[in-house]
Order: sequence, then C-alpha cells, then structure tokens
Amino acid sequence: MDQKELGTRKISRLVPEMAFPLIVAQLVNGLYNLVDRIYLGHIEGSGATILTGVGITYPIILLITAFSYLIGNGGGPLSAIRMGQGRRDKAEEILSVSAASLLLLSVFLMAFFYAFMTPLLYLFGASSETFRYGKEYMDIYLLGTPFVLLTLGLNPFISAEGKTVMSMITVIIGAVMNIILDPIFIFAFGLGARGAAIATVISQFASAVYVVSFLRSRKSELRLRIRDMRIKKKVILPVISLGVSPFIMSATEAAITFTFTSRLQIISGDMAVGAMTIMSSVLNFCMMPINGMNQAVTPLVSYNFGAGHSDRVR
Repeated sequence: MDQKELGTRKISRLVPEMAFPLIVAQLVNGLYNLVDRIYLGHIEGSGATILTGVGITYPIILLITAFSYLIGNGGGPLSAIRMGQGRRDKAEEILSVSAASLLLLSVFLMAFFYAFMTPLLYLFGASSETFRYGKEYMDIYLLGTPFVLLTLGLNPFISAEGKTVMSMITVIIGAVMNIILDPIFIFAFGLGARGAAIATVISQFASAVYVVSFLRSRKSELRLRIRDMRIKKKVILPVISLGVSPFIMSATEAAITFTFTSRLQIISGDMAVGAMTIMSSVLNFCMMPINGMNQAVTPLVSYNFGAGHSDRVR
C-alpha cells in the first residue's frame, strides 16, 4: 500500500485491511509465548519448577518491552504525522534518532538487569529452587535486548507507512523460528531453560535483521540512515512525550505482575507462582487482537492528523 492512500482511500476499507495482518501477527506472537511455556512445563521431572523459574522473569521482559514502546510507539505515530505534513526528511530523522536511542537504551538495560538480577528475581517471587532457572534464562535472554528493542521499537515505523503486512511478517518470522527452535534446544540438546532462551534470542535476532534490512531498503518509504543515527534532544523529547503513555501502561503491568507473584510466593509457594505465570500468558494472548487493532489504527489517524484531514481522523 502506498502511504498516500492513508489520506485518500475509504476509511471503512482501510481499517480492516490494515488491522487484519497485525491482529494475526499479535495472535501468532502470543501463541509462541504460550508454546514456550508448554514445552518447558513438559520437561520430565522438573518441568513445573523450570516453568515457574522462567515465569518469574516476565516482569523484566515487560519492562524491557516498555522501553521499546517508549520510543517506537512515540516515534512511529510522530513520523506518520510528519509524512502527512509532507515532511519526509523530518520523518526519516525521527526514525534514525529513534534507532540510535533504542540501541543506547539496550546497553543501559542490559547493564542494569545484569547488575541487579539476583535481588530482582527474588523480589519477583523466586525461591531457592526456582531462582536457578530464572537466572539461567535471563543470563542468555538479556544478550538479545538490542534485538528486542530494535524489532519492537522500529516495527511501528513500518506500520506508519501503511505496510502492515510487512509488520506482520516481522513478527511471524521470529514467532515461527521460536516455535521450531524451542523443542530442538530444550529437548534435543537437553538445555532446558537455557535452550528456551537461546531459541528466543536467535528468533529475535532474525526479526531485528528483517526490520533493519527493510527500513534500509528501497522498498521502504522511510529510510534508516546510519549517518543520522545520533541522539538529538529536539527530536527525541517529542518522541518520548508521545510514547510515555504506552510505556507507563506496560511498566504498570510489570508492577502488577510482580506484586502478584511475590505475594503468592509468601502465601502459597512455587506452584501458585507458576500458575500465575501461566494465567498471565493466557490473559496476554486474549488481549492480542485489541493490540493489533490499535497498532493498525494509530498510523492511519496520525497520517491524517498531520495532513489536516480532521474529518478522516474523526
């Protein structure tokens, strides 16, 4: 789809056309998180303990995701507004500065969580038995932090162009790879929680390569330019101000999750914590269609807002 069609085509046709690929992508993404836990839970003998150990890392994963939203969910709509205004150069500047910010954030997040991993895992509900598996998982998962931030943080810029099918492919590449690699590393190689983390990092790397390659190619209307990848205060502050709302929502979800798991550990022990992590995955899966619809409508509204088409925004 040509981005200019966001300002001309009939809204009632655009919304479902843009929403369907992203809803599918979100459901597939949610499914692979469920499959991940299914594999771990069926490890003979220690499956329940490993599942709980990996489950207590969920608030950390949510916090990392929240920072990708801070940049991507602020920069993507803002670049769509600039495109609607006919200021492509400004939209590309936002993209490049956002990419640099995501990489910088990934370094700080890795350093922080590696430094405070032990107290955080115990705070989130780890016991002496489950801590080992949570640490095994996070020791490897954190290495993929740059890939997570680039994938989730730059994907909204692809959607901003109206290319939601490309956004879908980005997510599906990682999801399908993870579903295939999980049983290989978990069972065939006998790596357990480490195997699940390795499969996840490889899948995230593949998605990140696809996103960056697309935004660097001629197929993209917005071009990611390496020479422009530096932090600019006047560019990044408006991005952050727009992205702070989804950031707070995701960070709050992390806070709620660790509140539940930490209290459950005190009251009922590991089995209750494990049950809570399973329930969180199922509930997250149920919310995926709503997230997909939101991601589809946002660039449509943003582009028309920038173009001054108030009737189409309404």
